[in-house]
Amino acid sequence: MAISSPPAPAAGRRPGQPAPAAAARWSAPRAAGRIAPYGFVAPFFVLFAAFGLFPLVYTAYVSLHRVELQTSEQMDWLGLQNYTRLFEDHFFWNALGNTFTIGVLSTVPQLLMALGLAHLLNYKLRGRTFFRVAMLMPYATSVAAATLVFAQLFGRDYGLINWLLTSVGLSPVDWQASTWASQLGVSAIVTWRWTGYNALIYLAGMQAIPGELYESAAMDGASRWQQFRHVTIPGLRPTIVFTVVVSTIGATQLFGEPLLYEGNSGGGISHQYQTLGLYMYEQGWTFFHLGRAAAVAWVMFLLIVVLALLNAAIAARRNRTDR
Repeated sequence: MAISSPPAPAAGRRPGQPAPAAAARWSAPRAAGRIAPYGFVAPFFVLFAAFGLFPLVYTAYVSLHRVELQTSEQMDWLGLQNYTRLFEDHFFWNALGNTFTIGVLSTVPQLLMALGLAHLLNYKLRGRTFFRVAMLMPYATSVAAATLVFAQLFGRDYGLINWLLTSVGLSPVDWQASTWASQLGVSAIVTWRWTGYNALIYLAGMQAIPGELYESAAMDGASRWQQFRHVTIPGLRPTIVFTVVVSTIGATQLFGEPLLYEGNSGGGISHQYQTLGLYMYEQGWTFFHLGRAAAVAWVMFLLIVVLALLNAAIAARRNRTDR
């Protein structure tokens, strides 16, 4: 009985290698599988390029030209003159200083109060869900509505704050004309709006800390304050860095609260609480200098990058020292 031998492979093809047609049928699904993830993320990159990258690059291009709002189609090349004029402007440095002071006055109390509130909500309290929802109410409130209400509270003649001050024998304060008083008023709005938001972020970070650490600390005789210092704070360090970076970015971009506090882009009679956001708005939409406004926008962008890198470097150095 004759035994049939397997067919000889075609010329140029090794034994076991699939035929060209079969290889094509196998390679097509594999190629599609490799391309499919890029297709899924492509809409994000298209939208980012259209509404994020292009405006950023175009703003940098505009900042190198003289562009007026009335004749925005006419561009005269200036190079870096918009930036040099910016750094020679007293009002720019005033806005930069106001941005820093308002940022400190609003960020530091805001994060400290958020940390304390999150620590209280981390315990088993009655109505915890209600309190957590109530924390988000200021954040969900419109910035325009919140600022208008606070502007009435800080009114010079009929404001509730001055009424309380006079009722205890203190002199009323002009919360919109005085430099420090107006900056405290704007900082109070920012603190009220964002404390609850940061408190919920801290609360989520606290709930991710293993409970065994608290049990071990309690068995060693640590009080609740000691547990908070030596267990909660080290466990929340990445979350704290995140909130500091986000709050710093928000303080640098502060715009709505100081704009609506008195209703003008000058930031008060003597620009006492004009921030960089208001200064940019004033250059572009009050004085119609779009080129200078674009230069301010890029200075703000670079400032945010530097502050974010500085915070990251400080956090990394702290982590190395703790190891």
